[in-house]
Amino acid sequence: MDKRTRKQKRDKEKEINFFGEFIKIKRHFFKDFNKKLGNVRDERNQSYIKYNPEIILFTVIMKNVSGIVSMNKMTKDFNKDEVIDNIATSLGYDSLEEIPHYDTINEFLKKLEVTELEKIRDYMIRELFRKRSLEKYRLLDKYWCIAIDGSQLFSFKEKHCAHCLKKEHKNKDTGEVESVTYYHTVLEAKLVLGNMVFSILTEFIENENESVSKQDCEINAAKRLMKRLKYKFRKLNICLLGDSLYSCDSIYELCEEYNWKFIFRFKEGRAKTLWREIQTIKKIENYKNSPNLTYINEVSYQKRLINAVDFTDISDSDTTNENVDINDKSPKNFVFVTNIKLTKRNVLKIVGAGRSRWKIENEGFNNQKNIRYNIEHACCLDYQAIKNHYLLVQVSDILRQLLENGSGALKELKLGIKEISSRMLESFRTDPLTSEDISQLNQHIKIHDL
Repeated sequence: MDKRTRKQKRDKEKEINFFGEFIKIKRHFFKDFNKKLGNVRDERNQSYIKYNPEIILFTVIMKNVSGIVSMNKMTKDFNKDEVIDNIATSLGYDSLEEIPHYDTINEFLKKLEVTELEKIRDYMIRELFRKRSLEKYRLLDKYWCIAIDGSQLFSFKEKHCAHCLKKEHKNKDTGEVESVTYYHTVLEAKLVLGNMVFSILTEFIENENESVSKQDCEINAAKRLMKRLKYKFRKLNICLLGDSLYSCDSIYELCEEYNWKFIFRFKEGRAKTLWREIQTIKKIENYKNSPNLTYINEVSYQKRLINAVDFTDISDSDTTNENVDINDKSPKNFVFVTNIKLTKRNVLKIVGAGRSRWKIENEGFNNQKNIRYNIEHACCLDYQAIKNHYLLVQVSDILRQLLENGSGALKELKLGIKEISSRMLESFRTDPLTSEDISQLNQHIKIHDL
């Protein structure tokens, strides 16, 4: 890139109000977003309230969207008249004297029921479906791919709360417990839409209390999550994506009950009888649909029939869909099980969808941990507030991804994730929007093809 081109890029950036672009996206996709923030049930004593819920929640959302990790830094960076004016104007207030301190925000989040933030996310997801702007991402023009996976959020050397999971570290020689790690884990269901992954449901993996005889686990959490997902989105044509952990009879059974499709990664150690059956059929019937692809329909397993596809990626460049070493050029083998009938016409699409499960780890957890928000940083040690902070990140992340992929102005600049965060923060702190600006946003909006 020559100097002239770089200068043109700098000049173009100066023309863009990044916060204005964010408000455009928010208003375009979610016109009732502010109203939903204001409608959350407030458990605080109403006699002492200085900041309404929408002010508190929007402040945290802007912290996340701007790439600020800590609540203390947010309070310092947002302590500007321009920020106060931008929040007031965005929410339709004539003016605000101040915005809430992080202590005030955390006190609010300690009392807020997680279901209140889940309602906001539900509204956002339903609005996206209603606008029909994401139809091209359906698998086989019918199914919405939803990937599920778990990830650890926090760990402590001492018990954090009654809901902590714990892991004992034993001496290899004596078997005695030398130390204990207490931790919190979350299970996510994310809607896979090309390079975007939107959180559609969250299940916290947690012990009910300190006296439980058996700890909560990812499979039990998955069963709870699937039940809630079916309840919230009864008519949604779902294809569940997951790693080999979910290739088990109890998950198959739930998919059948809910009339869902599934595509799960499959490995030999997960279900040995099914693995042996697949290998036997391949040998006896000499299955080989192509040099690197084998698919088999109706393999008998536990009173049901499972379809399987064995795919070897012989390319030396396609490492976008699996967490592999980019320097490793050896062929990559993948086996998937599914309840979708496999044909010559659909099998590669099934493989592609199965491999896209990895996006929940990369575009999902990895981006949220290491690039966008650092979700492993505890913004508050109260467990209820921890969960609410996490859910606010998921709400913010939908908005950020829509901004990055839907803003025509930002797409032209080809900025990285961290660059957008820094420009957003700078704009939010220095470029106040007027009420007239806000009223004209929808008239001049340019939404890039998602």
